[in-house]
Amino acid sequence: MAGNRLGGGAAMIELDHLVAGYDRLAITPALCGTIEQGSLTAIVGINGCGKSTLLKTLAGFIPPVSGQLRWREGRPTIGWLAQRHMLESQFPLTVYDVVSQGAWPRVSLLRGLNVHTRRNIAIALERVGLETLGSSPIEALSGGQFQRMLFARVLVQQAPLVMLDEPFTGIDEATSKVLMELILEMHRGGQTVLAVLHDNQRVACHFPETLWLGAQHARWGDTPSVLAAFENVRRA
Repeated sequence: MAGNRLGGGAAMIELDHLVAGYDRLAITPALCGTIEQGSLTAIVGINGCGKSTLLKTLAGFIPPVSGQLRWREGRPTIGWLAQRHMLESQFPLTVYDVVSQGAWPRVSLLRGLNVHTRRNIAIALERVGLETLGSSPIEALSGGQFQRMLFARVLVQQAPLVMLDEPFTGIDEATSKVLMELILEMHRGGQTVLAVLHDNQRVACHFPETLWLGAQHARWGDTPSVLAAFENVRRA
């Protein structure tokens, strides 16, 4: 069972013995604690421990197996970035089409995109280094370019809560550095960010909070102590 995370900020999500899984089959251990507003948290663990399943449960895509998930001030808009292999790239869409989807919750489809929204889209494309590829079809993108595009969509969305499922998998290091800086900018801007990751070195360098999932136990708190416990288990 995970202990309550450290810190004195306002709680956004409360987990009360929450167990994530599929079809009533538990995958994660029971989790207790809070995710605070403006926090930056990595979710780590061995393959098959339920990291992505937990993230989908927190996002509301699948129900908990047991326990409770409570939103302190109501469920906010969530910026979601799925795993790369879960996304279809064969639709006849351009890069601009996909990035503009981030504005849909706030923009009427009948009225179209206003000047302010178009400017935000242009800024997002520039921040991810795709300002010259707005009219390109998405099937022509490399893996790194595709991931940059999805990050641009999240930037346009400006959601209070951002969930990233393995955002660095299958992309080059240059793209990883760009995207990591964008994550840190989101955090500095007050957005709450949860990310499923495999690179413990990146976690140690950039993420203040970590939730480590094991087969039967979990640790949740400041990153140095959690990663130290993870390493002890790995060695054992």
